[in-house]
Amino acid sequence: MIKSLHKRESELANSKRQLEILSNGIFQKGALPTFKEQLSKSNQFPVKAKKLEILQINVGYMCNQTCSHCHVDAGPDRKEIMTRETMQHILEIIKQTSAHTLDLTGGAPEMNPNFRWFVQEASKIGIKDFIVRSNLTIITANKKYHDLPEFFKKHHIHVVSSMPHWTKGKTDKQRGNGAFDASITALKMLNAIGYGMPDSNLRLDLVYNPTGAFLPGNQSSLEKDFKKALKEDFNLQFNKLFAITNLPVSRFLDYLMASDNYEDYMYALVEAYNPAAVANVMCTNTLSVSWDGYLYDCDFNQMLGLPVNSKAKHISEYNEDLLEGRDIVVSQHCYGCTAGAGSSCQGSVAL
Repeated sequence: MIKSLHKRESELANSKRQLEILSNGIFQKGALPTFKEQLSKSNQFPVKAKKLEILQINVGYMCNQTCSHCHVDAGPDRKEIMTRETMQHILEIIKQTSAHTLDLTGGAPEMNPNFRWFVQEASKIGIKDFIVRSNLTIITANKKYHDLPEFFKKHHIHVVSSMPHWTKGKTDKQRGNGAFDASITALKMLNAIGYGMPDSNLRLDLVYNPTGAFLPGNQSSLEKDFKKALKEDFNLQFNKLFAITNLPVSRFLDYLMASDNYEDYMYALVEAYNPAAVANVMCTNTLSVSWDGYLYDCDFNQMLGLPVNSKAKHISEYNEDLLEGRDIVVSQHCYGCTAGAGSSCQGSVAL
């Protein structure tokens, strides 16, 4: 218990440190406007939560990888795991919520010891779209995960998988040596049982994050390039590609600071600010639940320790009437979701 409290205190201290970095918008090139100021210019402050559509659950930070861009700071040494008790609370909420999509994330969500139980129980409730965000490599990491494709198929899971690039060099640079080959093997296993195939209703989507301190290109063009390369080189297929901007949070913020790219990256985000993207940012229709049951507007706010602006701050206090229409908590990292075509866990928002 004491060790757990020390871990929590360490996380909060790191979140505070990162918020202080983000809040200090004074650079050599000059001061940057706050995100609140930018929203106010276009009469879009405060951003309001709409009717809940997506319940995103982080079931733990444990992961078999340590990706350089990870905003969750996930890895094999992380011990934060959602308990079955918290999952039971969520199952009760799913029965009464207006959300049509359940989105499980991590870390590698499959590494939670209660993952399969939770999927089985949640599947009985009848969510319209049941997403599992798999890093692909977990499928081949250990023989106990080799049957995951069949498990996903049995429960008609919508698989959304990270794939930094269609080449080995760029993928391994971001995710570690061997990640590309393991991902290709996993994609072949998913294709073999129908995932991502033209005449199948088993959905397989990929997620692209830039492999450096730059913004993603056009999502539609990237999708065409990915499909062409993966088909020609490996005879692989998938449904859609989501292009997601790397937000200056956690491990990616540390990378920006260490590589002296932070100032230029923040300027790039601000210069690419698109008011048209604000209306559809994911925090307006999504609620993020942390591994220990606390509620956040998004998982980026979760990592920065910025809880929802509501009396209902924990899943045990869940009240949809209190949560709907709340003011979204914003800070400088929110520029990442409104740059260019916008960014969300479902990809671009202003196509």
